[in-house]
Amino acid sequence: MQAMLATLIARERQVLELVVRGRLNRPIASELGATQRAIKAHRHRVTEKMKVRSLAQLVTIAQRLGLLA
Repeated sequence: MQAMLATLIARERQVLELVVRGRLNRPIASELGATQRAIKAHRHRVTEKMKVRSLAQLVTIAQRLGLLA
């Protein structure tokens, strides 16, 4: 799991940390100064790189990695 996390670029990591805390695309885009379309693209790449099919799986992995401490 750590190896998959290491493949994320900085922006993808930011998006991951906000998504697993329940934030939606619009507030994430506003907070990071990006478009909703960019956030959707980052979320898509995060799910591909982390090899998950659902938000629930992503949250579980984030918990195991200590990202929700």
